[in-house]
Amino acid sequence: MPTLTEHAFLKAVSAGEFAPVYYLWGDDDFRKNEAANRAMDAAVPAATRDFNAEVHRGGELDAGTLESVLGTPPMMADRRVVVVRDAGALKKDARRILDQYLKHPAENTVLILVAAAGGKADAVLRAHATAVEYEELTGDRLPRWIAHRASEQHATLTPEAAALLQQAAGPELAALAAEVDKLVSYARGAAGAPGVPVERPAGGPAVTIDADAVAAVVGVRRGETLSDLLDRIAARDAASALPLIEHVLSQPKTSAVAVVMALSVQTLAIAWGRARRDEGLPPGRLGGEYFTLLKETGAYPMRPWGEAVATWTAAVDRWSPAALDRALDALLATDVALKDTRVSTDEQLIASLVLSMCASVEPGARSDDAPPPALPRGTRRGAPV
Repeated sequence: MPTLTEHAFLKAVSAGEFAPVYYLWGDDDFRKNEAANRAMDAAVPAATRDFNAEVHRGGELDAGTLESVLGTPPMMADRRVVVVRDAGALKKDARRILDQYLKHPAENTVLILVAAAGGKADAVLRAHATAVEYEELTGDRLPRWIAHRASEQHATLTPEAAALLQQAAGPELAALAAEVDKLVSYARGAAGAPGVPVERPAGGPAVTIDADAVAAVVGVRRGETLSDLLDRIAARDAASALPLIEHVLSQPKTSAVAVVMALSVQTLAIAWGRARRDEGLPPGRLGGEYFTLLKETGAYPMRPWGEAVATWTAAVDRWSPAALDRALDALLATDVALKDTRVSTDEQLIASLVLSMCASVEPGARSDDAPPPALPRGTRRGAPV
């Protein structure tokens, strides 16, 4: 059976062209479930949906129920839709019914099988259904998805607004989608009655969403994001980094542990770049090497790849191997402290971490950096954060 891209699948169902069976698989559950819902909306008129649309979970379907569901004809409509989420959880008897059905699927039924994230695709389902893969969005695909989500509602996000939103909401598409929807509503409300956000239909007038709108709705301002804090620490500018800690920790979905994780990724990336430069890699090639590294490892720097790569490339020459080793020790000590019972607040621990990572000593001293805080007793240096 054919394999479709996500775009081709949505284009086909929007045009009223349906295959008898679809198999949606991959690691992005949000987009798979949204695609199944859109196909169901396109295939069955709202007036008859109660009779001609069914959604089930694979683990809850027995053989008799599945056989009945697949054998029921449409009522007062051209077709019916059956969605089976977590299709891989079907029990043996139910799976036997499904395999038999796949050999001769009904012409007036659209069966949508949605696989749970993780694991390999089901070879049998791929062979007997039209398959669509939904890979997890990473790198520059995430900002493009944000822009596309807004464009579907006749709205445009400026690049600065999209980056600020990603920094605030993180990589989870459900959270990003909710924030985009709120931003569109806010922008339309502000356009109609300044300062008064109101709900408007998704097909309303075109609007532009800028960084000020993101600051008003999401609660994160330019210059006070996690990305800004990462930039200051990469530049080893403690004086500029310290005032940002309170603002960053007060933002939704940004905890002290998340800050340590982001700094760990950044520090390891800078260490990798430092090693590549010491091997003789020309400065002009380092940015491209970083993009390759991100694609190969799938590491998430907790901000757009372009921003992260620009920061890492500019910071490499500010860090010596010894400074990077001590920074990683400081990150480990802070991570352990955050997970243990303690007297210090999260803000105090992150502030101490920033000072440890950014501090330097006078030329001629043991090294160009102050030592990291002592590790808690019993903790082995070099253990992963």
